[in-house]
Parts: sequence; C-alpha cells; structure tokens
Amino acid sequence: MSEQDKVATGITGLDEVLYGGLPAGSISLIQGSPGTGKTTLGLQFLIEGARKYNEAGIYITFEELPEQLYRDSASFGWDLKDLEKNNLLRVICIQPEVLIDHITKPNGLLENVIKTINCKRIVLDSVSLYRVLNTEAEARNKVYLLRNVFKKWGLTTLLINEIAGLQNPLEQNSFENYLSDGVIHLSLSKFMDKYRSRQLEILKMRGTKIVEGEHRFKFLDHGIHVIPALSMAEDKLIIKNSSDTISTGIQTLDDILSGGLQRGTTFTIDTNSKANYRYIVTALLAKRLEAGDKLISMMTNTSTIDTISFALSEYGICLNDLIKEQKAYFVDLFKRDIPVNSKQYHSGIIQITDFSEEGFRKQLQEKFSDIIQTNLASGGNWFVYYDLNVLISLLGISFTQRFFAEEALRCRLNGITMLAHINFAEISQAAGSVFERASNGIIRTWVDGNYQLLQVTKSPTGRMSAPHIIENIDEKPFLRLI
Repeated sequence: MSEQDKVATGITGLDEVLYGGLPAGSISLIQGSPGTGKTTLGLQFLIEGARKYNEAGIYITFEELPEQLYRDSASFGWDLKDLEKNNLLRVICIQPEVLIDHITKPNGLLENVIKTINCKRIVLDSVSLYRVLNTEAEARNKVYLLRNVFKKWGLTTLLINEIAGLQNPLEQNSFENYLSDGVIHLSLSKFMDKYRSRQLEILKMRGTKIVEGEHRFKFLDHGIHVIPALSMAEDKLIIKNSSDTISTGIQTLDDILSGGLQRGTTFTIDTNSKANYRYIVTALLAKRLEAGDKLISMMTNTSTIDTISFALSEYGICLNDLIKEQKAYFVDLFKRDIPVNSKQYHSGIIQITDFSEEGFRKQLQEKFSDIIQTNLASGGNWFVYYDLNVLISLLGISFTQRFFAEEALRCRLNGITMLAHINFAEISQAAGSVFERASNGIIRTWVDGNYQLLQVTKSPTGRMSAPHIIENIDEKPFLRLI
C-alpha cells in the first residue's frame, strides 16, 4: 500500500505504529472500557485531519451533548467551534435510530453535511448503543448498513465501541470486529503499584503492516501521544557524529537499525548455547570485506583458517587474495600449527603466545598499531570482531571487561566499527552489565523450541525490535529475518 492510499491520523506515534496511517476508506473499531480514551482519540483524529491535512470530518455522538464536547476539547487547546465555522468539522448529536432513517434517505441530513463540507473522515460514538437498543441480529444489520454507507462515500471511519473491562480483546468474536477492517484496543493496567498505564494495541488492520505489541500512550497538553513499543532514548551524540552507516549484509537487520551499523560503534551479539551465531557473523564480515573494509577477526577454538576461508567463499570472498593484499588478519589464541596446505594464509594469522595481561596487550599493539593507523590516515576503514567468550576462558572475566571497554573506546575514537560475541547467560548479571554499557548496540539470538530468533535489544537510535524468526534460504546471505 502506497503513502497515497494511507490516511495519516496525525496522532503522534500512532501513524508510526500504523506504518503511515489508516488505509484510506477503511472502517476501524476503537474499542475499550469506559475511561480508556476512545472519545479523545476519535476527536483527535478529526481535529488533526482538519488542522494538518485540511480534511473535513464529522463527529456523530449518540450520548454526548455538543457543549460537553466543546468544553472537554478546550482542555487540549482544540477549538471545535472555530473548525465548524471554517467548514472543517461538524458535530452531530442524534439518536441511533434517527441516524439509520437519515442515511437511507436520498439527500438526507448526513448526506447533505458530507457534501457541504466535502467530508473525508467520520467518527461514530458509539456503535455499541445499537446492541443496547436492538436484538443482536437487528444491531448487526444496522451496523452493517452504516459500514456500507460510509464505504460508499469513501470515508475513513472510526467506530467507537464500549466493551466490558474484564473482556479479553483477543477473544472478541463480536460482529463489530468482523465487520471492521481494523480493531484498535485501548486499555488500562496497573503500573508500579500506585499508577495506571494506558496501552494501545492494533489487534487487526487489513491492507497495511502494523507494529505489533502493546504501545503505551499518555494524555499530554495537545492530546494523545503514543509511545511505540520497544522505544528507548536515542544516543544523540553517536547519531550526530556518525554520518556513515554500514550494512550488516542482512536487509531486515539493516532496516531495524535504520540502515545498518553506525561507523565507529560497538555492537555485541549475545547468544545462548544452542544458537548458531556464526552464519550471522560471517554474513556481516563478508559484507564488510566486500565493501572494502579491512578486517581483524578473532578465531575460536572451533574455527580454523580453512573453515573461515570456506565460509567466506560461500559469499564470493577469496580469503587468500585478501590476506595477500593485507586486508584481513586473524588472531589465533590457541597456538595451533598451520596445516601445510594452508601456508598461503600464514601472513594473515597472528598467534598470541603471551597470556599475561600486559603480554596480550603488547602483542596486539605491536602487530596492529602501525598498520591500522597508516590505513586510517589514508582514509581506509577497519572492522574488528572479538569473541569475548574465548577471552574470558583464557584471560578471565575482569581482564576481559577492562579490555573490552578500552577497545570499544579506542575503536570509537578512531572510527573503527567493532562486533563482539558473548553469552550473557554464562556470566553474572553484574559482569554482563559492564559489557552492555560499553556496547552501543546489542543483537540477541537464541533458540526457542523449534526456532531460532533474533532481536535487537539496544541500538544508538533508541529502538528495540520485536523478535524475528531466523529462516534459512538458499541465496546470500543465506538467512532472512521474519
């Protein structure tokens, strides 16, 4: 669905959750128990449509008197009478059965108002009264009639519906739900014992993607303000100072991260013991090498230069050529002999033999300091990958914490992007928080039942993602996120 086929609600955060707005000409049910904010949302939809998009709207109320709506709206700075004066709004107080009579008559009251103001949006408050005044069969027929008339006129419609507070919205099988293109549920729940939290959830919306989950909202001076789920504070300093975003090689992950990793940031990939993280890391390393970045990567006890070479070859990367051109280096902490048939890789393998804290730092410094600085001075880019689980097993948790924090800072200052791997479940919460604080982003992958999932739980943009299922595919990057 294109942006032209969407009707923006104008409500902060709600359009983001709806990927741009409601489908044009759709019928959406706004349901919830009394006091959850349904009337305010309906009015705001009309007011923002008039003020921001010059689209006229009609508010039909069966119970509220216009004067009460004018007073309530004034608390948000909304001048309904002024909008009416400019033919951008009409408030109609009418009985439910009278409305049915008028919409079935040619040139009836409602049709005349729609034509007079060139109405584009309409809110009916509330459709639940038809249940009170009629049998279920009669109520269904009348709501169905309203739905068809509003659709015939091409109006983007909100039908407000009262439901009992204890009803589970996910188990609603009412005819109102079936007749509507979308269902937006508003609710109140306990928060921190003394407070109440307001949530908005899109239970259904035909013809458009939605951001799933319960989204918090608040009443502010200007009306309802929706805070999409999985939102955190942005790291403004990083976003401002980094104009270079680099691809991870996995399109959906790039989309989640607003284009990819910011150059000079440090990301950590957290896995559980069952999760296969290597193909995620390989896809990222291959993409960076393909893009011309130079690479420093730490080998694990289960990886050899041959297995790394084969994995990269699946992405069209010739490791032998990169090593000859001094574009890729691999740190080996396990003092392994290089097989005779792998001698061509010798110059690219850096073996660490001193595992004292001072000796480890010194060997890394002696090998990489000059070549990194020389390359950076000529405008080159570097990508670094560390396996922190290996460092912890060989050098201990305290040293690894200090080393990682120092490396993250050093990389940040030099515009070097770093990825680290760790299993947070195998270390204490206090130890894990050190690594989390030093990281600009956290990518978590784990196995749950028969599926492996991935979720971004921290990012410089402040956005977390919903969990995505990892699906194997036959073409590069050999996985996709669903």
